Amino acid sequence: MHFGAQMQAAIEVMNDIQDRHRPAGDALGDWGRAHRFAGSGDRAVIGNLVFDCLRKRRSLAARLGDDAIKLAVLGVAVFLWGRPVDQVVQACGHPHGPGSPSEAEHAALSKTVCDDTEAPAQGDFPDWLEPSLVRAFGADLTVQTAALSERAPVDLRVNGLKADRAKVSRALARFKLVETPWSPWGLRIAAPQAERRYPNVETEAAHGKGWFEVQDEGSQVAALLAGAGRGLQVLDLCAGAGGKSLAFASAMENKGQVWAYDADRGRLRKIFDRLKRAGARNVQVLEAGNEQAVQALDGRMDVVFIDAPCTGTGTWRRRPDAKWRLTAQALERRQSEQRDVLRTGAPLTKPGGRLVYVTCSLLPEENQDQVSAFLRDHPNYRLVPYQSALSEAAAASQPATCSEDALTLTMTPHSHGTDGFYIAVMERSDAP
Repeated sequence: MHFGAQMQAAIEVMNDIQDRHRPAGDALGDWGRAHRFAGSGDRAVIGNLVFDCLRKRRSLAARLGDDAIKLAVLGVAVFLWGRPVDQVVQACGHPHGPGSPSEAEHAALSKTVCDDTEAPAQGDFPDWLEPSLVRAFGADLTVQTAALSERAPVDLRVNGLKADRAKVSRALARFKLVETPWSPWGLRIAAPQAERRYPNVETEAAHGKGWFEVQDEGSQVAALLAGAGRGLQVLDLCAGAGGKSLAFASAMENKGQVWAYDADRGRLRKIFDRLKRAGARNVQVLEAGNEQAVQALDGRMDVVFIDAPCTGTGTWRRRPDAKWRLTAQALERRQSEQRDVLRTGAPLTKPGGRLVYVTCSLLPEENQDQVSAFLRDHPNYRLVPYQSALSEAAAASQPATCSEDALTLTMTPHSHGTDGFYIAVMERSDAP
């Protein structure tokens, strides 16, 4: 496909996302099925245009002086991908392109400065979230939120049951992997630039052999902080597709027991193939939604790990469409779910055991506010400084936290190169 036709396709997908309020992946998938002549390279360019447009929606509109979708897609090509204005204008005139820009559109594409210096425009986030994000980042608001609108790398977690970093690095040498700085299990592939596609590493033989899983380094550090070791009893209370359960099994060397549970049957179903591929033999999958099975573990767990349902604000680099769909009502629902799951997990931990609360959100309402309220209601729990928990787990190095309290760990794209994660480690005392 000609670049003009690729831009027109991106405009069509963006209109579909906006008009029908649907996830970007669904809209791109439908477009691809309706245009089967488009090759994988074409779909990659179109997808990159769409996702970069969503990542930079506010800053593009501020720079262009217009929030029109057509102009935003053209702005991605010019401002983010570095294509000359005249080249983009010429491509627009292709028979399958979006049509030549007007004089006003041409002038907007030729601008060299942004007129809007407001934080939401610089940081590419919705206006209504500004008070929460100011609470989270203070004077660093702009640089922290701007990093959430960049492309993310591809992080891999080496499965210690079958491989090590050197083995995976040799198998995937053409991707130029580097070791992650915080997780001793991690390898990273840099984010592609402009129209280049993300590598589909899950089609590699090494993945089929169970040598690695795709997992952001922040998620790996969260699993590391759980302190799952040989012979322990570990409950992954919101297991989803099982990424953390697999990490626990590897860290435990298949010794002890991991219990994997999720209320969502569809999400949990994916865990079985992954367990088989990884060679994880110490994971017991509880029936989805069977709360009685969870309650039967009362007071027996060395670790209860809660990867809590959240708004996912820390994953905006990978799911930029989600930030524009997020509402205050959705945030309230997530907070209610977080309180519920913390109440469920509290009695399951045995005295001396750990309750680990994790979100992939950067909003204080979902993080320190929830932990503070939980500790007020459960005086038999105390915070364990994340630094000591990481030292026990033999982390590659100690990341500095972005949390205000200095005891919990907040990781961000700007400060750590990871997705946004919040991790609180709490220990249960003998007292009831």
